[in-house]
Amino acid sequence: MSEPASITTEEGSTNVYADLGYTDAAEMQRKSQLAGEIARAIKARRLTQEDAAALLGIDQSKVSRITRGQFRGVSEAKLLELVARLGHDVKIVVGPVRRRAGKIELQFD
Repeated sequence: MSEPASITTEEGSTNVYADLGYTDAAEMQRKSQLAGEIARAIKARRLTQEDAAALLGIDQSKVSRITRGQFRGVSEAKLLELVARLGHDVKIVVGPVRRRAGKIELQFD
């Protein structure tokens, strides 16, 4: 019997999109977080996709795509608007100027 092949593992970063080499990795991660929050809010409110679509003002098929993580073509601004329509407060805070490039973070309470 032959020995099993050795398995090499590599520790990833906190952003799977960066690990996969996406040029817009930070944006993709934020959009993923927002899409996840939209899916959680819809589930928590026990909304059907049809009811969620009516509440959000979008097609049911778009609700389906977003909740399955298919959010390419949907802007961050639109995802933030959908989160707000689901009852979340959205607050954007612009901090002081620094010598390095600024960053965008999402925080869910």
